[in-house]
Amino acid sequence: MLRLIGTTAILVLFISFQAVSQLTPYYHWTLLPEELQDEIIGEVSGETALHHVIEMVGYQRNRPVGEYSKVFREAQYIMEKFTEYGISDAKIERFEGGKSWQGIRGELWEVSPNKSKLADMDDVALMLAQGSKNTDVTAELVWVEEGREKDFEGLEVEGKIVVTSSMVGMVHNMAVRNGALGVIGFGSSRELIAPLAIPASGIRGNNATFGFYLPPREGYILRDRLVRGETIKVHALVEAEELDYDLQVPTCVIRGTDPDAEEIIFSAHIFEGFIKQGANDNISGCAVNLEVARALNTLFNEGRLPRPERNIRFIWVPEYSGTAPWVAAHKDLMKKTLCNINLDMVGINLKENNSFLCLMRTTYGNPHYLNDVMENLYTYVGETNREILPNRSGQTISNRIVAPSGTDDPFYYKIDVHYGSSDHEVFNNWTTGVPGIMMITWPDMYYHTSEDLPDKLDPTELKRVEVIAASAAYTIASAGEKEAIAIAGEVFSNAQKRMGHQLARGLDELAKTETTAFPDVYKKTKRYLDAAWVNEKNTILSVSQLAPESNQLSDFLNGLVNALEMNYKGNLLTIENFMKATAKKLETKPVKIELTDEEKKASEIIPEKTAKVKESEFGVERGIRQLSQEIRDKYPARAIGNTTELTNLINGKNSILDIKIMLDAQNERESEIESITNYLHLLKEMGLVEM
Repeated sequence: MLRLIGTTAILVLFISFQAVSQLTPYYHWTLLPEELQDEIIGEVSGETALHHVIEMVGYQRNRPVGEYSKVFREAQYIMEKFTEYGISDAKIERFEGGKSWQGIRGELWEVSPNKSKLADMDDVALMLAQGSKNTDVTAELVWVEEGREKDFEGLEVEGKIVVTSSMVGMVHNMAVRNGALGVIGFGSSRELIAPLAIPASGIRGNNATFGFYLPPREGYILRDRLVRGETIKVHALVEAEELDYDLQVPTCVIRGTDPDAEEIIFSAHIFEGFIKQGANDNISGCAVNLEVARALNTLFNEGRLPRPERNIRFIWVPEYSGTAPWVAAHKDLMKKTLCNINLDMVGINLKENNSFLCLMRTTYGNPHYLNDVMENLYTYVGETNREILPNRSGQTISNRIVAPSGTDDPFYYKIDVHYGSSDHEVFNNWTTGVPGIMMITWPDMYYHTSEDLPDKLDPTELKRVEVIAASAAYTIASAGEKEAIAIAGEVFSNAQKRMGHQLARGLDELAKTETTAFPDVYKKTKRYLDAAWVNEKNTILSVSQLAPESNQLSDFLNGLVNALEMNYKGNLLTIENFMKATAKKLETKPVKIELTDEEKKASEIIPEKTAKVKESEFGVERGIRQLSQEIRDKYPARAIGNTTELTNLINGKNSILDIKIMLDAQNERESEIESITNYLHLLKEMGLVEM
């Protein structure tokens, strides 16, 4: 026991040094040997990725009708590049689609008092609102301000076309109910920054007629004329149709040395519907995906990087709609997939957009070392591509990662908590169980608008993303016992920082509390520490999948867990002592935490997934809506911070109380035990959970 304590203490000191050494200005590292890291940095090209973007969506075009019955342009381009790059293990997988609205012609002409064209979808495809129906009308314009209900009061809009400063879709239904023929809008959430940007938006519903968008600059000119009392008549001409489509998923695999080994999967959505097209959202991610595949294939074939044991797979998907059926069609593959790296909006010029390249981590329901492999590389690129004041007497930039035609800016990055709304959510979902992260630039002033064009992108940013993505995938794909131990050390280092953050958060909340809330706040803040400890312990243990037969790795991981538990206990002691000091200041008694009767009951119930979960479709909300109203009324579940994360936390070990604690640590909105329990009952009714 003394030997174990001594070894653990040495381990804590060693790893604690690692945790702060990235703040040492003259020493930076990645988990790859320097010579291999340099090969990746040298091979990937930001310019090549930008060329891909320009070729696929150099401008936002009206998609030709013929593409719907053949291969979409973007998918065809990817396949041609596979051939050019000698990537033979490639194909397009197809899945059942549906019908897509397709504009054929959309023109808006002022005919009185002037003759001038106001909008034409052939000029800017998004000028015709998606969902517009065939029309050929001449009518007077009427100004309805923001198009709210009160804005229509006292206005005669029947037989007229309304003009609004809002989004067309927000005003259309009310306008048509009041007898309007259609809507002209110039709403934009970013008009001060992008006065020419038209949103990728539209209309829907049984009463849909038509809508046109004007750039805000032109919209205000039209508004001012109407406000001054001008009578303006326009001619609106729309031709559109509904076309059948299938879901096309270009995919390729860079094979490892072991055909039975695990895989890492890259994803990027190549389509977000078939009308909206964006350079950053998300052809930038698709271009990086393609360039990473090319670069790794080249490096392996030329022997500049040893071919890893594991496969690296790449998919280009219709967002969500293509990812879910692709994953469902490859259930066996998911069983041996280690992780997913999702590329979504990764090329924007960071400085010009006040933006950061963000790493969206996995949740507590999917603890995984991928987070820390990624963070290591983010930090490396960030710290080696900025001028550091203590280094001013020597080399100012230690390892420049700059594209020849790109910026020479510092690398602005942020390690963030989980955010969904992209294809990694399909992988993270409990039906799939593959931990996935997202790389994304945020904010982006132009996404989902007509101004999302290649001129907003930066080849240097694309190159840096490629370095991080390719290096992370190769680190994991090639990891054996030795590499797994290094990764575990990185996880442990970062775990201490994250646990320290939860301690600081708890201390701050406790310091600001009042006497009446003091006991509840202490219980809540202590549970922040409990949740962080469980997550970090499980993250460390996840490294075992890289060398599951290694006793040395197993012993090392257990040592790290023991060391981390000492850290956790120290944090508990700190917050307890702070609680006592705060109690004295508030002139109240120290808090002794006791479980309520409801919490005691919740701590004894452990939900477990059934085999049906893996057979189910992505998500469960549709299934819940299909339950009878009687059942849904019996089990109301309104106060839950995040139902997707709730399902991820069902692992056969966590009790209902554990799930609440883990949810509350990650969400601003507190979850109620009753709502969690009721939600679990709904899942039980669907055959997905046993308790």
